[in-house]
Amino acid sequence: PKERYAVPQDNVIKLIQPGFFDDQLTGILRNGARALLAKAVEAEVADFLDKHADLKTGDGQQRVVRHGHLPEREVMTGIGPVAVRQPRVRDREAAAADPGRIRFSPSILPPYMRRSKSIETLLPILYLKGIALAALLGNDAAGLSASAIGRLKDGWFDEQAAWQKRDLSAKRYVYIWADGIHLEARLEDEKQCILVLIGATPEGRKELVGFTDGARESAHDWRDLLLDLKRRGLDVPPRLVIADGALGFWKAAGEVWPKTREQR
Repeated sequence: PKERYAVPQDNVIKLIQPGFFDDQLTGILRNGARALLAKAVEAEVADFLDKHADLKTGDGQQRVVRHGHLPEREVMTGIGPVAVRQPRVRDREAAAADPGRIRFSPSILPPYMRRSKSIETLLPILYLKGIALAALLGNDAAGLSASAIGRLKDGWFDEQAAWQKRDLSAKRYVYIWADGIHLEARLEDEKQCILVLIGATPEGRKELVGFTDGARESAHDWRDLLLDLKRRGLDVPPRLVIADGALGFWKAAGEVWPKTREQR
């Protein structure tokens, strides 16, 4: 028969809970980041005040002065949320609504910033990898609501559309690598992949040349991608293209770049 035993509270030990941001090292790094950020914003304010130090009010006082701090807020960074307080600056000579009022516009910590650029760069990578953001960044990650992610995705689509239309007439590539990358994200078609072209310039610098999504690595999809590059000015074919055994790419490359050498 099963028996129940009461566990004395003296024997219950609370263990450290696993988590991305709960370890002591990350806590130290976050505290250090907070201190460095505080020094940086204070230095920015001090520099701003120095530039306006010669301005005086009608009665001879300093016109542009410090005026306390804004309420504390958290900015999501690569090591978790970091609490920050932005110093305030006051123009004694002008009213708040005066268009001529001297305003302090911080560059390090803009008023509506909720995420660092490193996080904004990381988010699309995590999205494509199919990683749950809450599991990595914490359930209380500020600014990462469903609507916020939706707005970020809209911005990514706009950036992609502009990049896909960029002029390539000044570009030259000696080598181009081609491959179909199958993603782990929850896309509409399970067989969908991204056709990717990486090019090497004559100076030896690698660049992303083009990409498109397709249901399969077909010659039709690869041909459309290569012809789109030509339409946007990439007239000089590469000397060598490198790819795996995907027959669709080799057929398309032979039609669009017939004089280019091939390497498996």
